[in-house]
Amino acid sequence: MEYLPNINSPKDIKGLTNRDLEGLAKEIREIIIDTVAQNGGHLAPNLGVVELTIALHRVLDSPDDKIVWDVSHQSYAHKLLTGRYDHFKTIRKYQGISGYTNIFESEHDAFGAGHSSTSLSAALGMAIKRDLAQEKNRVVAVIGDGALTGGMAWEALNHIGHIKKKMTVVINDNQMSISQNVGAMSHYLNYLRTDPSYSKAKRRVSEFLEKIPVLGAGLKLTAEKMKNVLKYLMVKGLIFEELGFTYVGPIDGHDIEAIESALHQTDNINKPVIIHCITQKGYGYKPASSSPDVFHGISPFEIKTGQVKSIKPISFSKTFGKKLVELAQNDDKVTAITAAMQSGVGLTLFAQQYKDRFFDVGIAEQHAATLAAGMAVAGLKPVFAVYSTFLQRAYDQVLHDIALQKLPVVLAIDRAGLVGDDGATHHGAFDLSYLQSMPNMTIMAPSNGSELEIMLDFAMKHDMPCAIRYPRGRADLINKKKQSEIVLGKADVVKNGNNVLIWAIGRMVARALEVSKELEKSGINTTIVDSRFLKPFDISLLKELVATHSLIVTLEDNVLIGGMGDLINRIIHENSLDIELIKFGIPDKFITHGSISELDKEVGLDARSVSFNVINKLKNMHIVGEKNTFRQIINN
Repeated sequence: MEYLPNINSPKDIKGLTNRDLEGLAKEIREIIIDTVAQNGGHLAPNLGVVELTIALHRVLDSPDDKIVWDVSHQSYAHKLLTGRYDHFKTIRKYQGISGYTNIFESEHDAFGAGHSSTSLSAALGMAIKRDLAQEKNRVVAVIGDGALTGGMAWEALNHIGHIKKKMTVVINDNQMSISQNVGAMSHYLNYLRTDPSYSKAKRRVSEFLEKIPVLGAGLKLTAEKMKNVLKYLMVKGLIFEELGFTYVGPIDGHDIEAIESALHQTDNINKPVIIHCITQKGYGYKPASSSPDVFHGISPFEIKTGQVKSIKPISFSKTFGKKLVELAQNDDKVTAITAAMQSGVGLTLFAQQYKDRFFDVGIAEQHAATLAAGMAVAGLKPVFAVYSTFLQRAYDQVLHDIALQKLPVVLAIDRAGLVGDDGATHHGAFDLSYLQSMPNMTIMAPSNGSELEIMLDFAMKHDMPCAIRYPRGRADLINKKKQSEIVLGKADVVKNGNNVLIWAIGRMVARALEVSKELEKSGINTTIVDSRFLKPFDISLLKELVATHSLIVTLEDNVLIGGMGDLINRIIHENSLDIELIKFGIPDKFITHGSISELDKEVGLDARSVSFNVINKLKNMHIVGEKNTFRQIINN
């Protein structure tokens, strides 16, 4: 029997029998596996929360009741139960539904997400509004144990416990984020998960106290004190209760009836509640449950074997990881830091070979940045490897703790620029702009893997803060005939020509070569410069080349506001340089999800769009003097 074609809202599952629910859970898993096998996406996290999602929607009345998913990469079952079955095959595809919750996509998506540890703060805000409006709806935040390593989650827990708003926090405890969880919180949850004395002790104390006759307020107060004494004697580390929460669990997160019972049980508790659910990442699909880290976020794969369909060429991430191991072999001061992204940023080999110099701090980018600062001021050579979109979370620490103190921390910024199917929450579109504003910061961007390696060599010898940003994907974007050495603030001329000067950075150097070929079809000759450095910038080379060119074209996969194009425009005006400028980059809007090629085309960064706009610019220019080399071209 098929269930999902007949489910248009969560109301449609409330009358299902236990047998029906088993069939529904199986069907949800099948369509998630089939779809992710075709589209890629987050598989293991979504397979682990199917029963939890069903239980939530059977007890709660969404959208009146609010379900806030932390990160929300595990919201696929939620989407299937909230009227998006017919569009589910488009998930993460260009102009299809998002792989995360999105308030513009459905009224059932109470809060948009993509980054970790935000759910508790958002849910508390909703609970405050409910009480101010004297409404009665329930507010539930679903947060993973990995996300609880984030400081923002603990700031929210502290505030929730202080103001004691009625809300429910469901801990989806699968013992992982992307990599294995680390830290004291992980050990604490493991204790609760594995030691039954907690729930047994609490139940026995409550049963004992219920048998004591209440003979007045004094005895009642004494009973409460006795309860606390017994609790401390019998149970260790009641962190959540001490923060002001009622703790329920741990319970089986794959038992729909048990989850429903816990949700009903806590409905009348007029204070914050934590329901601790134990789930298994990848549940119901052996390859994913056996390798949950590999199947956390995966490219299209063969369902029978679990093998990824295409062989990936060496990536920037792997190139970085391999080079850092080489640097560590030659220098025992080199350390590596990650915020729960060991495999994603290419540090698995480093972690295996240099355990004492590898530090996974959990989902705590702010701490990671200042930890690196502390290492640097003490004489170590720390490298903080982080996705561009997640470095945003540590802006103040990079500015205040690293840049201000001129500390030689290397920021290895992975997934810079447009990243594809993960969409707006994950594009690394802002780093060039905000890092450029920081004094003392050196900013580099390699155009291929070889350049990344020599930039890392340079950064290790550079006694100042250094940021190296590089894109997702293959590191063999271009093959330069001659790989020149890295000199502070010096760009690299990739192709000599005249007429049009194309100044590109990072992966856009490869795009510049494509544009050059397109322009040559119209008889337009180009010079191509690989900027390499954004800060300090090669002003002397720019001045030199302006003398022989009439138009400069800038290419960057960063927002145009505050990016490389803006910098060059400022240099032109400040130095009264005689040249026209046209800038290409990411416009002032959040970019959706889709393949990188589709998104490049949407924002006008594909070779054809750039070439078309450059030719139109030339036609509209008023060219005078010796630089007038285009008249025959633009008149055609």
